[in-house]
Amino acid sequence: MTNEKKPFITLEQAQAIMADVPTPFHIYDEKAIRENARRVQQAFAWNPGYKEYFAVKATPNPYLLKILQEEGCGVDCSSYTELQLSEACDFRGRDIMFSSNETPAEDMRKAWDLQAVINLDDLTHVDFLERVAGIPPVISCRYNPGGVFELGNGIMDNPGDSKYGMTEDQMAEAYTRLLQKGAKEFGIHAFLASNTVTDDYYPELAGVLFRLAVRLHEKTGAHIGFINLSGGVGIPYQPGQRANDIFAIGEGVRKQYEDILVPAGMGDVAIYTEMGRYMLGPYGALVTTAIHEKHIYKEYIGVDACAANLMRPAMYGAYHHITVLGKETAPADHVYDIVGGLCENNDKFAIDRALPKIDRGDVLFIHDTGAHGFSMGYNYNGKLRSAEVLLHEDGSHELIRRAETPADYFATLDCTPFYKKMGF
Repeated sequence: MTNEKKPFITLEQAQAIMADVPTPFHIYDEKAIRENARRVQQAFAWNPGYKEYFAVKATPNPYLLKILQEEGCGVDCSSYTELQLSEACDFRGRDIMFSSNETPAEDMRKAWDLQAVINLDDLTHVDFLERVAGIPPVISCRYNPGGVFELGNGIMDNPGDSKYGMTEDQMAEAYTRLLQKGAKEFGIHAFLASNTVTDDYYPELAGVLFRLAVRLHEKTGAHIGFINLSGGVGIPYQPGQRANDIFAIGEGVRKQYEDILVPAGMGDVAIYTEMGRYMLGPYGALVTTAIHEKHIYKEYIGVDACAANLMRPAMYGAYHHITVLGKETAPADHVYDIVGGLCENNDKFAIDRALPKIDRGDVLFIHDTGAHGFSMGYNYNGKLRSAEVLLHEDGSHELIRRAETPADYFATLDCTPFYKKMGF
């Protein structure tokens, strides 16, 4: 499956939205989000207990969480505020996975109060959880196999250098101690690689975790009710790059399930996933306007967005495709750096990118910002976070988060005498 980069709005649609919401703004495609969520559910429908727990950190907006909730998804939270946001969207109990590390006591108590499924990151957290909240009947533990994680096409990541999870011996000790403290049902969780664009990752990970589950059950007698494959299923950011086939992934996991768990008498284990990027990444975009051009040793186009609105290119050198709306069929016969206004030279959305001729006032559609786009924003240089817009299935649009104002930026100074001097 190869990927084509086509914007999900036209220039005319963008201009209609801009009449209400000035650029820059992130926009999300409701129709495509729902269709993708249904594909995921279908791909794992062979497992009666299957549930996708959307990673809230990827795109923490209640309108989007409610869409996914309507499509049968739960939420994966890792902080107090993510738990609060999920609670406001009426997620409770087993619809919430709480996977945190170096967890403050108040965060753990909040997860306990919501009856979320708590996923312990370390053996010491068994006593910590008991001390600050209590031991629930359903509990999960996070596994780290150490070493490197390899697929047939090479090393995917290096779990041995990761701060997350427990060794197998620690998992067994945690299960034993939790059983003694009253836990009844156990889960296994692991995240071994990020943004994989291969159908082999989940099945390979499933094999690792399924064999671990059999060993832990035999060693401790614990009833393992679910295995959480976490995230890591990626998206193709570059045009022409192969896209994951979620149905092939689901079938690969099913084969591992039938080969490993069923013969061990563990055919009742539920499969969970926690995808953020795959669920929303391709269905969001950053819309920005060209406001300046500069001709020195290179050709630059300055836009009204910056790395504070989308930091992945500046932070990772990540590629995000760019379409100049209204010029989709024009020849890409100019080479530009597309830059924002931060006082940092890495504030570049594209470097030496072949694009059509860009004029001031042109509207640029930066693809694949639906996950880890808005959510990674920040306020360096006093830049303000942008608005978020939802494109509904009928073509209408709705403001689902207003842009920040200077009053928002200065709000935490309201305890000082300077606040009033700034006119607030």
